[in-house]
Amino acid sequence: MKFDILTLFPEMIEHVMQTSIMGRAQQAGLISIRAVNIRDFTLDKHNRVDDTPYGGGKGMVMQADPLYRCHAHVTGGEKVHTVLMSAQGAPFCQKKARELLAHEHVILVCGHYEGIDQRFIDECVDEEISIGDFVLTGGEIPAMAVADAVCRMVPGVLSEEVCFTEESHWNGLLEYPQYTKPAVWHDRAVPEVLLSGHHANIDAWRRKMSLARTRRDRPDLFAAFEPQDRRDEKLLQQLADELENPQNHKP
Repeated sequence: MKFDILTLFPEMIEHVMQTSIMGRAQQAGLISIRAVNIRDFTLDKHNRVDDTPYGGGKGMVMQADPLYRCHAHVTGGEKVHTVLMSAQGAPFCQKKARELLAHEHVILVCGHYEGIDQRFIDECVDEEISIGDFVLTGGEIPAMAVADAVCRMVPGVLSEEVCFTEESHWNGLLEYPQYTKPAVWHDRAVPEVLLSGHHANIDAWRRKMSLARTRRDRPDLFAAFEPQDRRDEKLLQQLADELENPQNHKP
């Protein structure tokens, strides 16, 4: 899996993506995350990459030509799936991360200033992605978030596939609560079922907690969730009964 991130601040990408799990995965040759400096591809002697917007208005707009030259250098004339990190883009989610994983090579474009000349977007960008309904000073943080979310699913990056298949959003639910030693902390005890050694009961408890947490914290996800089997149907009925008769519920 290869990511090329087109940016005005390559040092931001390099400092973050060369550390921890992503750094080790790159050293092992499992993934490649490269920062490409857009300024290296401008013909302006001052390495200028922006200019005032046509039609007037505040701020500056990134020019199409330096971006185009940078993009052409990275693609080498080949078709490479290109994503613009944009506040106008479609919301990023685990499903989209899995879709991007299907591409061997992805280019992420980081905008700055008031935006990017639309002509570059029309010419080179396949889709626009947003990491939330807010605005940042540039696209580097969103690009790193996308690259991290995708690359952690590459075989070998994490120790086991279950490290991401049991986490929040993989199956449309939030993850169950996690606990570690000590068994009692500040008078708060780990749920007894987790100490029982009964794996079937532990699995059922975790699934139920996942359903309960999703219902409580993300009702939008819960409303869209479809039971996967008879066990899900049974657990959902239990949750409904507990909601209707909380006095009968044992924590």
